Amino acid sequence: MSELVTGDAVVLGLRPARLPSRALAAAIDLAVVFCVFMLVSVVVAIASVTLDEAAVAAITVALFLLVLIGGPIAVETLSHGRSLGKLACGLRVVRDDGGPIRFRHALVRGAMGAVEILMTFGVVASIASLVSARGRRLGDVFAGTLVIRERVAAKRSVAVPPPPPWLVGRFSQLDLSAVPDELWLAVRQYLTRMHQLDPGVGGSIAGRLADELVTRTGIAPPQGVPAAAFLAAVVHERQARDARRVFAGARNASSAPPAPGVFPGSAGFAAPAGPVADGSGAAGGPRPGHGTGQEGAGASSAGFAPPG
Repeated sequence: MSELVTGDAVVLGLRPARLPSRALAAAIDLAVVFCVFMLVSVVVAIASVTLDEAAVAAITVALFLLVLIGGPIAVETLSHGRSLGKLACGLRVVRDDGGPIRFRHALVRGAMGAVEILMTFGVVASIASLVSARGRRLGDVFAGTLVIRERVAAKRSVAVPPPPPWLVGRFSQLDLSAVPDELWLAVRQYLTRMHQLDPGVGGSIAGRLADELVTRTGIAPPQGVPAAAFLAAVVHERQARDARRVFAGARNASSAPPAPGVFPGSAGFAAPAGPVADGSGAAGGPRPGHGTGQEGAGASSAGFAPPG
């Protein structure tokens, strides 16, 4: 992964293409270009039978420049960096800031490509790509471009292992509002990969994460509970609260009638004081999840607030 910073201080995570994929894309492009060049040369040779040798030589040079150099430049400009070979290999040419290339970028790349690819049979381009940290050839360096991988193999999402049954619901009173998202992410990554770690290393990581979680919540795990089981139980409790809150919010939004005097889109205006009729027409009845001793299905008995 290559981190590029734009002018707006935005970090772009791009995957530069390496030499094997770039060489395959270049081979496909060259094969197509040479086939077109041969077809056009045969047609021109037939049409220029009556011309002298000097005219034929000038036409040959013009065909070389137009087809072998101008063709790739036109294709990259019109396709915004995706030639036929790059499209087949899942590659694309972009600027250093991640934006699409323009004619001047394609022109510099094509002009340098005639030297480092056609005239040296790709030796200079291969050496430059191997030496560069981001796999760039000389044409990319002078043009300010980068060849990236557009198609990346999707990773299967690994589910967090469930806690032991005797720990489910054990931490329903735990206040999780002070736990940051970075800690949740670290705990989740550990739980999904703990079986791939060395037992000693995994145990130390679990203990450190559990200590940090205890510091944030203020409640220590019960005596004898392993650190990994404690982490799994706390993550399970957070996921359960999030699911209840989402489902309860959707149910209340679909079933609760609009309050009198409040029109759609008038968020921020308080409802009028006094009894408000519920959905059945009875005045003064408590609305679901408000003003009762029992909270709705989506509320937490511990007064949970989303992690800040």
